[in-house]
Amino acid sequence: MSAIGVVSSCSCLRPSVRLLKPGMQKTSSFSLHVAARCAAKDYYEVLVLGGGAGGITMSARMKRKVGAGNVAVVEPSKTHYYQPLWTLVGGGAKQLATSARPTGSVMPAGVEWIKSRVTALDPDKNCVYVENDRKISYKYLIIALGISLHYEKIKGLPEGFHHPKIGSNYSVHTVEKTWKAVQDFKEGNAIFTFPNTPVKCAGAPQKIMYLSEAYWRKTGKRSKANIMFNTSLGVIFGVKKYADALLEIVKERDIAVNYKRNLVEVRADKQEAVFENLDKPGVTEVHQYEMLHVTPPMGPPGVLINSRVSDETGWVDVDKETLQHKKYPNVFGIGDCTNLPTSKTAAAVAAQSGVLDRTISLVMKNQLPTQKYDGYTSCPLVTGYNKVILAEFDYNAQPLETFPIDQSKERVTMYHMKADMMPFLYWNALLKGYWGGPAPVRKLMHLGLK
Repeated sequence: MSAIGVVSSCSCLRPSVRLLKPGMQKTSSFSLHVAARCAAKDYYEVLVLGGGAGGITMSARMKRKVGAGNVAVVEPSKTHYYQPLWTLVGGGAKQLATSARPTGSVMPAGVEWIKSRVTALDPDKNCVYVENDRKISYKYLIIALGISLHYEKIKGLPEGFHHPKIGSNYSVHTVEKTWKAVQDFKEGNAIFTFPNTPVKCAGAPQKIMYLSEAYWRKTGKRSKANIMFNTSLGVIFGVKKYADALLEIVKERDIAVNYKRNLVEVRADKQEAVFENLDKPGVTEVHQYEMLHVTPPMGPPGVLINSRVSDETGWVDVDKETLQHKKYPNVFGIGDCTNLPTSKTAAAVAAQSGVLDRTISLVMKNQLPTQKYDGYTSCPLVTGYNKVILAEFDYNAQPLETFPIDQSKERVTMYHMKADMMPFLYWNALLKGYWGGPAPVRKLMHLGLK
């Protein structure tokens, strides 16, 4: 079935519901068809697509609004991962098992878990299709399908991961190979890549580089390592304040940064990485490597490409302030699958969840959304085994910091927040629908300075 799919019309009667579109200046109504309960488990008041951070968080919040039996989550995976921890797993500072829990254990009690994949969305009929052509109807839809990894878009991958000296912190199947490659390093080039696509956690490709450098320094191998960060971007980081700090670090630690270099091929049997020079299309460079960390190209999930809920590039098309869909007022998006112009991180999901909760509450009451998401996201830039630069910023790439200190400085306290406090908050507050990001903390901090 195509991303849109060939869908039959819903045969049930649908009462009209009045919903408000974002951006309207005064109260108005929008008549849309909402599927009535056709059969058991074929209709839900709130249907959530995706059981990652955004999906579980919003299902917990929606459960408190409409009742557990009226909420369902479509998610095929049996295991839920706290992926921000994989930076530390790849660097040998954490065990992979600590990032994983059974999906059933994080699913809000009483919420229906539909263990299947979404195959098509039909927002005009308020239906989605899952595997085996099962149709599920909804009154409100929350899309939280995340982002897809595309190792296969690099020639020689993913089969190249069967060879040693290559890893990737972005996949549960390859993150432990990263740590093995770091440990086995002897001498030569250590290359860390950043692709020519949107990515989740844009700081992660650098974090493992700094951890590797620290490990080799500790084990006496640093002098034998030629460390290179080959990035498709023209800057080391998108926010100048933190970019300036990182440039000082790479200079101090003698790390080469090569801009506008995109990994296009891995010859794992020869330990060669081929990069295209984006300033000179078609021109490639071949580098021998002793260790290679790959950040894969990424994109929207296949089911969203050419879907009626997506923009021309495949991302869910939502209002950047309210997270309500621009065309379908009973459809909402959160997290990596959306076209929100901010970095794709778990911290962004936390901030978005609070705003989306309020948006949906008002839409359910036929009122205009009022709370606005400012694009807040956070990237704890791990620069060593006990150091972190806590980057926090908004839609305009301007720092939006929580603490009354210079967060562009490396700090031990921020490392412990990344390694210990944030996992605790994730499992015990965010996924339970009680954590909406650091905005309240920021307000209290700043009020305390007045």
